Amino acid sequence: MVQASNDIFQSLLQQVQDYQPTVETYEVGLVEEVGDGIARVTGLNNIRLSELVRFSNGSVGIAFNLEKDNVGVIVIGDYDDIQEGDEVRPLGRIASVPVGMGLVGRVVNALGEPVDGKGAVNATEYFNIERIAPGVIERRNVFRPVQTGIVAIDSMTPIGRGQRELIIGDRQTGKTAIAIDTILNQKGKDLYCIYVAIGKRRGEVARLVALLEAYGAMEYTTVVVASASDPAAMNYIAPYSGCAMGEWFMENGKDALVVYDDLSKHAWAYRQVSLLMRRPPGREAYPGDVFYLHSRLLERAAQLSDERGGGSLTALPVIETLLGDVSAYVPTNVISITDGQIYLEPDLFYAGTRPAINVGISVSRVGGDAQTKAMKKVAGGLRLDLAQFRSLAAFAQFGSDLDKATQQQLDRGLRLTELLKQPQYQPLSLSDQVALIYAGTKGYLDAVPVDRVKEWQAGFLRAFNTQFASVANAIAESKALSDEQEAGLKDALTTFNASWS
Repeated sequence: MVQASNDIFQSLLQQVQDYQPTVETYEVGLVEEVGDGIARVTGLNNIRLSELVRFSNGSVGIAFNLEKDNVGVIVIGDYDDIQEGDEVRPLGRIASVPVGMGLVGRVVNALGEPVDGKGAVNATEYFNIERIAPGVIERRNVFRPVQTGIVAIDSMTPIGRGQRELIIGDRQTGKTAIAIDTILNQKGKDLYCIYVAIGKRRGEVARLVALLEAYGAMEYTTVVVASASDPAAMNYIAPYSGCAMGEWFMENGKDALVVYDDLSKHAWAYRQVSLLMRRPPGREAYPGDVFYLHSRLLERAAQLSDERGGGSLTALPVIETLLGDVSAYVPTNVISITDGQIYLEPDLFYAGTRPAINVGISVSRVGGDAQTKAMKKVAGGLRLDLAQFRSLAAFAQFGSDLDKATQQQLDRGLRLTELLKQPQYQPLSLSDQVALIYAGTKGYLDAVPVDRVKEWQAGFLRAFNTQFASVANAIAESKALSDEQEAGLKDALTTFNASWS
């Protein structure tokens, strides 16, 4: 008994002697002031810009303003029960989101947390939401197309992989519809899509996700949601989070497409946060760095060089204008950053031309580099034909007598305009687009009544993909229009016109 007690005593003594005290230090700040999703915190002397902090109620915040005697923190989450004097601890990492294949098919919030009820996101890597854009030497020219499936875009304002193409127009003119059609058309084209919904209603986003699931597009799509009911901070960081998710694909030699819908609401959220932080307001009450807000986001879209893996990130920012005013502050900023714009005109939309693309103002600064050889060959004269039609139509409305050649140009222009109309969620394949544009520009539609062009189109495409499937497949595979394929296309059009009534 005495021996056992002695052994216990010796054991305890040994443990006491071997004990090495360790001191753990961490910085703790105190909330000085809180309200409207903003907290001013004192005592965080070593914090970095955009570093995450955690409040005592569990909410997360981002260090947004580093001032001399306090830190301005934007609160992400519930701020109602944050009190003056609460503890704030830095998390030691810059705001980051999970990235990788585990996010494909998921709906997440601006912090990468799942909101679709399908369990945790399977991700092992994290990217900072703010990253430096690839340098000039790391890039190469845009040389591969992003096929949108929309004839008017693929033929006249083509989008290339690695490009930034702005979709701009008034509300309810079909901006989101173009972005969604583009996502739907990527099935089987090895292009991962990220759709960032900024300031949209939750019901609207739910409908959109249901639509993507119905068409099988969620298999290659991630949806990032910062809804209208979320704090302004979430709306502010959402596009950067979506961009970081897309950059993972680009860095790993894959191709990604990211849609920012829309950057007008993003600028509003940034203005709200900045004004609450008492940053000096400038034009239209936006802070002075609102240009940099979008340039540092959109410059991250690139076509990387082969040495960097050859991946690409394509950006489709959306901007909502007010009464068609493209010269407002935010629209002009984004127009100057992007490589072209697709302008949607309300008058065209209400006149039944959908998509309501104004082909005069819309432009792609990448041009033919982002087109296949087949499309380049047939669409070369399309823009010119439409431009001539628009100028002639302006004179024709005065009712003057027209010579035969002018009347013929007007008639062809009307048929081409009808041909470019396209229903929503019905993107067309490359071979179908090439065949239709060829038919329109080469006069195969001249004898078809204008009100029956759509009927002719439906019948011809059915025949083209069944009776003349060999020609369609040859164009789709080669992505070019050789003399032999052109002869086959002419034969298909002549044969179909002879039987169509």
